[in-house]
Amino acid sequence: MLGDAPPEALAELAETLTVEGHGLAVTYSRKVFIPLTQLCRDVCHYCTFAKAPRALASPYLALDEVVRIARAGATAGCQEALFTLGDKPELRYARARSALAELGHATTLDYLRAAAELVHRETGLLPHLNPGVMTHAELERLRPVAVSMGLMLESAAERLSSRGGPHFGSPDKHPAARLATLEHAGQLSIPCTSGLLIGIGESRRERIEALLALRELHERHGHIQEIIIQNFRAKPGTRMAHAGEPTLAEQVWTVAVARLIFGPQMSLQAPPNLRPGALAALVRAGVNDWGGVSPVTPDFVNPEAPWPQLLELAAETEAAGRILRERLAITPRYALDAGRWIDPQLRTAVLRRIDSCGKARGEAWFAGTAGEPPARVAWLAPPQAATSATARRLERARRGLALSEADLVGLFCADGRDRAAIVRAADELRAEVSGPAVTFVVNRNINYTNICLYRCGFCAFSKAGTRAVRGPAYRLDLEEIARRALEAHERGATEVCLQGGIHPEFTGDTYLAIVAAVKAAVPALHVHAFSPLEVAHGARTLGLSLESFLRRLKAAGLATLPGTAAEILDDEIRAVICPDKLSTQEWLEVMRSAHAVGLRSTATIMFGHVEQPRHWARHLLHIRALQRSSGGFTEFVPLPFVHREAPLWRTGRARCGPTFEEAVLMHAVTRLALHPHVRNIQTSWVKMGPRGVLACLSAGANDLGGTLMNESITRAAGGVNGQEMTAQELRSLAAELHRPLLERTTLYERRAPEARAPAGASAQLA
Repeated sequence: MLGDAPPEALAELAETLTVEGHGLAVTYSRKVFIPLTQLCRDVCHYCTFAKAPRALASPYLALDEVVRIARAGATAGCQEALFTLGDKPELRYARARSALAELGHATTLDYLRAAAELVHRETGLLPHLNPGVMTHAELERLRPVAVSMGLMLESAAERLSSRGGPHFGSPDKHPAARLATLEHAGQLSIPCTSGLLIGIGESRRERIEALLALRELHERHGHIQEIIIQNFRAKPGTRMAHAGEPTLAEQVWTVAVARLIFGPQMSLQAPPNLRPGALAALVRAGVNDWGGVSPVTPDFVNPEAPWPQLLELAAETEAAGRILRERLAITPRYALDAGRWIDPQLRTAVLRRIDSCGKARGEAWFAGTAGEPPARVAWLAPPQAATSATARRLERARRGLALSEADLVGLFCADGRDRAAIVRAADELRAEVSGPAVTFVVNRNINYTNICLYRCGFCAFSKAGTRAVRGPAYRLDLEEIARRALEAHERGATEVCLQGGIHPEFTGDTYLAIVAAVKAAVPALHVHAFSPLEVAHGARTLGLSLESFLRRLKAAGLATLPGTAAEILDDEIRAVICPDKLSTQEWLEVMRSAHAVGLRSTATIMFGHVEQPRHWARHLLHIRALQRSSGGFTEFVPLPFVHREAPLWRTGRARCGPTFEEAVLMHAVTRLALHPHVRNIQTSWVKMGPRGVLACLSAGANDLGGTLMNESITRAAGGVNGQEMTAQELRSLAAELHRPLLERTTLYERRAPEARAPAGASAQLA
């Protein structure tokens, strides 16, 4: 049935599946091509890569030449080192054996291991290896030095290895041998690229059989990271120099069939240099990846076909209605599951280069730093219609209907015109719900201790004891807490935000005493204090229920709770980043109890470390559900992970925080996901920086948070955006958007101008 189907009909269905699985992005890897040896024991009758020893100055590239090529690639912005070589030439050529002996290696694969290890150590490039057919033991030995490997099946038709066939005399091209190698790779959890070389004499039926053989392997092990549908090119000087090349229609048919066989999630590649000017047709047929493209080295396998310039590739991709995005040598789904697919010695290098969707991070902006946001962001493009799936999700959100986890993941992973549409929709909803005003509160942070019993992997603020490794450990006494509260009041503050580590000597009475000290110093000051972790700790130490302890805190003068300690409300992630902390349900129960006794709170998310968009979605669904029942959240605050001093990052187990576009998109999606139940979305100038908050205020956020006066936690993690932002500085930011700045109270009531105390507002803090 498929064999007779017209390419156009198949392509239409295939494109729908592709957008479902990959959105509007078409990925590529910026690579450098390292031909370690062009000797090969096989004699494929279409190949010009393999050479006889007499045609080569040296059988193998020397290691210094390998590193030179790799360094040139790194300088040009490459992240992948693609090692391509012939199959085990020492089994055929005495010259290969003698050359290996001189190099100090017994086999080509041993030399490959040394070269790949050296390249990564010297240049940081991530090796991808294409060494041909291998045994289980050989693959196992190479796994630690490669983030992925490749082995084209080419065809499952044994007849092509018979006399007169393109693979006659090439023992490594027998389908059984290649499938066995891919089987071993699956057993070893090695991400593998494979695929077909079409037009070498196989039939459509045989292509389908080859794809089904690959699918069977993938269903067993899940390790086929990408399928390549490569079109045969006839090359002068080969036995197949005059063979007919497959038409574009034939390649479109094969790509579409591959998409239908493997479904929406599989990455499908077609080399862009082999179909110049026809890339749109391949995209419409199901291609979502262009593979490796080198700005430095030629395609040694197809030297007659130069790589497209990246600007040209981007333009052709955009002409097909998609957007070009860089990935690493390992495809995004596998990069996100680094613990399973990548050897520990390469895992950190991958984690530190990817975004939350597994693509290459591709920007130098980091949360909490002074870095400028990227100049080119998706939402600055001219408005275009969103895809039907995104348009449907946006319409549901505008109507206040709940979005599913899959819907939210779709929004978080959106790209190109879809991402721009999400940002516009969120900003329009902000204007409708919150109006044009940008709000803020004059407040002071008082972090009364950084000594903590807990070992959260994202936290650089807490210290284990009075002798800390980085920076001093401290504990403020009640007199100093009260003094800081009075000083804040004198500078015009209406709120103090009180939080600290879980000190081993603290009990519920400690928290009651802190509130009492502040209220005694400044009775009118709003006390916004104690994370759900502190509340749970205080209740437990006094043997009280959550509600009983919260009522006592309220009676003492506590007015609202900060919604911190939430991080990611998903126990899969909490087990990694804060295993001894509150569970998801325990955090929600504290908030539920607080709202029940009349204490309102904020809600937060801390994102960009080890979690993925599906965890963001679950977090938002928890917040929406609780808000629907309690109505107790005053605002939602996205907090990008600041990585530099975080233990998880320093030990190589976390990403480098969200990208700028991800951070802005988080504000937009939360506006949509929580509508109409949460009216206020706050953006953190501490995390986002001045330019970042401007972007967020144009993407659904309406609040700039507080002036803070003392910001300690982000600063401890490496943040550099300062400890205080004055009202005048905030007003200047709002003015850039031609929007008014209004001072508010903690509960989002407008503060009357005559209630302000301006005299001390600019006084130096003691």
